[in-house]
Amino acid sequence: MDRLSLIGLFLALASLVGGSILKGAGLASLWSPAAFVIVIVGTIASILLHTSPAVFKHAFKIVRWVILPPSSDRHELIRQIVDWSNIARRQGLLGLEAQVDAQSDPFLRKGLQLLVDGVEPETIRHMMEIELSSQEHQDLAASKVFEGMGIYAPTLGIIGAVLGLIAVMKNLADPSKLGHGIAAAFTATIYGIASANLLFLPVSAKLKSVIHHNSRDREMIIEGLISIAQGENPRNIETNLSGFLH
Repeated sequence: MDRLSLIGLFLALASLVGGSILKGAGLASLWSPAAFVIVIVGTIASILLHTSPAVFKHAFKIVRWVILPPSSDRHELIRQIVDWSNIARRQGLLGLEAQVDAQSDPFLRKGLQLLVDGVEPETIRHMMEIELSSQEHQDLAASKVFEGMGIYAPTLGIIGAVLGLIAVMKNLADPSKLGHGIAAAFTATIYGIASANLLFLPVSAKLKSVIHHNSRDREMIIEGLISIAQGENPRNIETNLSGFLH
């Protein structure tokens, strides 16, 4: 679990609510059904037009990575690759066949199967790099869904404010409604800017960081499998892969 993300989400909410209370605006000023519809519903509508169904679905599939990123232990992964190298040196590549089905990671399982099948090292590299590039492209496209929401939300907040001010202008004859009307108009701006900078853009940035980390793990897997296919010494493999730890 990513505790920093949990703390960040909590502090984001606390800063907004606490700031409103300390400024004397109160909690009630943060609630406006009209602003919610214009900004939040409008942002969702914009991103639905912006992206394809497959990318949108994938975005909300991986958003959990903000709190629960995929488990990654590079030290353990290096140890495992070195163990496979030792098995391959003693029993040949076919000795790794029993290890294929034991892998829960589809990427690792595919690479190991190619290794067992005796595919040429450069062919393994080519096939695995295509797989890596495809997955990375899919994940990055999904992360940009939240980036897009962070771009649209502030603009829709301004639209909400303008619509609110138009409503205020219609009530200029009644001064008692002006203060409340202007305050309600600017609530939409708060919704837009706050949702973008406290939620959508940070979520997108965190997802990109997780995706980059996952890609580095896969690059290490590729290098390790290629080294085994080329029959390199296990100690050399461990030394080379240790560079991915920094």
